[in-house]
Amino acid sequence: MAEIKIVENTSEIAAGTRGASLGVGALKVASMKADSDYFGRYERFKVASDNDVLFEPTVFRTAKRIDALVNIYQDVSDQVSFILRNGDFPIVLAGDHASAGGTIAGIKKAFPDKRLGVIWIDAHADLHTPFTTPSGNLHGMPLATALNEDNLEEKINQPLPETIEFWGKLKKMGGIAPKVNHEDIVFIGLRDMEEPEERYIEKHGILVFRVDEVRENGCEKLLN
Repeated sequence: MAEIKIVENTSEIAAGTRGASLGVGALKVASMKADSDYFGRYERFKVASDNDVLFEPTVFRTAKRIDALVNIYQDVSDQVSFILRNGDFPIVLAGDHASAGGTIAGIKKAFPDKRLGVIWIDAHADLHTPFTTPSGNLHGMPLATALNEDNLEEKINQPLPETIEFWGKLKKMGGIAPKVNHEDIVFIGLRDMEEPEERYIEKHGILVFRVDEVRENGCEKLLN
């Protein structure tokens, strides 16, 4: 019988502001206040956060701390894949959501012959790449890694050769690229995108339910 396994990832190295690493701890405190045994009931796996790199400057202007994020992707991917291959169900609790690309990589690694679908519930599309990003924050790029995308048509940056090398590692994590197809993605709750993302979504016909549609119709109606 499949069991729930919890993967705790407190990394926030790819976020634009600090504090995301506190999220997992906050959930534990809330669980204790609710007198829940949730975090004691299920086996937990921990990802090394690498958050100490935040105290150091990064040379990767168009993909900040991408060298460290490769390690996070690898760890998350390996743990998710291991849990799934053992017939169990992983629940990944994360700090910044850049590592979602690692989660998708782990699922694809466990089921290389399966067609994956992604429901992306977020205010942002997270489809930027080191070539298109206005900020260099990698939490705006995880879905692009799953799509094995550079989006050179919208290029505004010339990343360092080392950045491109690390970016390739993120895209090919788990040995399979892409992990998901455009037609198998749906966005729910989008409200804030840059033009390169808007044009990319339109070009590939990706299904989008914007936040105003969610508020007006409710999630149940959208899912139907």
